[in-house]
Amino acid sequence: MRNRSRQIADEWLVLQSQDGDVRALEHLVSRWNDRLWRHARRLIRDDAAAWDVVQDAWMSMLKGLRRLDDPGAFAGWAYRIVTFKCVDHLRLDERRQKAETLSPVRETAPAREEGDDVDVLRIALGELSVEQRAILSLHYREELGVEPIAEILGIPVGTVKSRLHRARAALRKKMDRRQR
Repeated sequence: MRNRSRQIADEWLVLQSQDGDVRALEHLVSRWNDRLWRHARRLIRDDAAAWDVVQDAWMSMLKGLRRLDDPGAFAGWAYRIVTFKCVDHLRLDERRQKAETLSPVRETAPAREEGDDVDVLRIALGELSVEQRAILSLHYREELGVEPIAEILGIPVGTVKSRLHRARAALRKKMDRRQR
């Protein structure tokens, strides 16, 4: 019942924001900003970069909010924008890293022994692709079912199921390898 009340409140805030109510928009942002940041943080794994991505996502959302036909679709729409902004950020970061001149001698941090299951999980999640982290995050952390995830990512339900299955298998494999 509480989730439904939150959804109704969010829908009302979206409608009011679409009508130009600045206070409603501020309240909508305050209700969603931390959730969207946590989602971005799980995908990017960098606090500051996650804030930057969320701010960029809010700029896109503010520009497109009036065109959102269904206020009930706000959550999926917002997660989709943040997810795609995260993917864009990671791709750009990867290109920057490739373009950097690497010195011939690289220092590496000493390998850590990770015995704790939480540490093993955290490290294994970090080794997954951003797409795999996104689908696992939406399903387990945001507690969304396959249909809302399909809507957020703009893919068929069957594709969500297969990607979720592959992401779980990849995570399991990485965790098994680390626990040996």
